[in-house]
Amino acid sequence: MKKSILFSAALIALLGITTSSFAQDSKWQRQHPRREQVNSRLNNQDRRIHQERKEGEISGAKAARLHQQDHRIRQEERNMASHHNGHITGREQARLNRQENHVSRRIGK
Repeated sequence: MKKSILFSAALIALLGITTSSFAQDSKWQRQHPRREQVNSRLNNQDRRIHQERKEGEISGAKAARLHQQDHRIRQEERNMASHHNGHITGREQARLNRQENHVSRRIGK
């Protein structure tokens, strides 16, 4: 009985250490400079779309399409990061930036 309790306590302690190290790694990964830059642009474009919609510069349908395109870019960024231990390469960042530029030019037109 004592052995099973000790084993259970050791297992729980090990899981707690492992979980906290994963939490630290994922925090670093989300704050990787290339990912931060891409996600910052996506957040800025999101604000711009909302502002243009609020001001009546674009229709609700166009705003929805632009949000959907931004969502696809964000999903692609997450996908890329999952292949590289939580960061994206410079080439991937450039590709995402080109896609963001395309959406950005369509906001407000």
